[in-house]
Amino acid sequence: MGFFLETLFGGLMAGMLYSLIALGFVLIFKASGVFNFAQGAMVLFAALAMARLSEWIPQWLGFESKLLANLLAFIGAMALMIVVAWLIEKLVLGKLVNQEGITLLMATLGVAYFLDGFGQTLFGSDIYKIDVGMPKDPVFLAEQTFEGGILISQEDLVAALVAAALVGALALFFQKTATGRALRAVADDHQAAQSIGIPLNRIWVIVWSVAGFVALVAGIIWGSKLGVQFSLSQVALKALPVVILGGLTSVPGAIIGGLIIGVGEKLSEVYIGPMLGGGIEIWFAYVLALIFLLVRPQGLFGEKIIDRV
Repeated sequence: MGFFLETLFGGLMAGMLYSLIALGFVLIFKASGVFNFAQGAMVLFAALAMARLSEWIPQWLGFESKLLANLLAFIGAMALMIVVAWLIEKLVLGKLVNQEGITLLMATLGVAYFLDGFGQTLFGSDIYKIDVGMPKDPVFLAEQTFEGGILISQEDLVAALVAAALVGALALFFQKTATGRALRAVADDHQAAQSIGIPLNRIWVIVWSVAGFVALVAGIIWGSKLGVQFSLSQVALKALPVVILGGLTSVPGAIIGGLIIGVGEKLSEVYIGPMLGGGIEIWFAYVLALIFLLVRPQGLFGEKIIDRV
């Protein structure tokens, strides 16, 4: 039972991180109907900005405080992501309003490749580290209850708590603020929202900015765990099954989908993997997403679209 709980907790913590990236997909799709394939590149670009600014700012200003360096780097990286969001809306998506879905999809793919290349030009192509003081050493819990205790990664635990806090803050933002209600109105019906005076262009910039903030937090967490390298953008691919499972238009679905996939891949790798030769964790999420596409294509919490003729 102790080993099962250890695996379960590891899956839940990994699932929260998947959910964090999936939120970026859901937020943009809800507000603009665009499936943003550039979200992975945004995570990488934000992580690169955080890593390099935390290194450059102390050199520019002549101080040694790591806390102050990380704080200023976070502010600088967030400002950069807002500028990126504004430019994407003004120069790309704003010019493609009412175009076919495949056109918007290809546009976000173009943005993804541009951010990958521009990030390499601006920040360099080495592997960088982000040190925000997250504890690295694992701890043993419930040693009196289970033999050997339950091994928990403190870094994963802190990352999961940060992800959960951000999800809660976003939920409050959407439910309790005027801007959040405007975002929900735009998500429900663009034309109706515009008819009552909600400016779509401003809303889309806000949505991309929020997605940029989510990408920055995800980039800091994953960059702290894995190092900031260009393979980091591939982590976002694991969020695709999450949004398929939870539903493209559902914020709770992104959270539940992430937890299901995180737990499912850990348990299947540990208990089924030895019988199949291992490697289940690599493809489990995609096979599960494929099953959902065949059985329930709108996902667990997605809206079922009915076309009447």
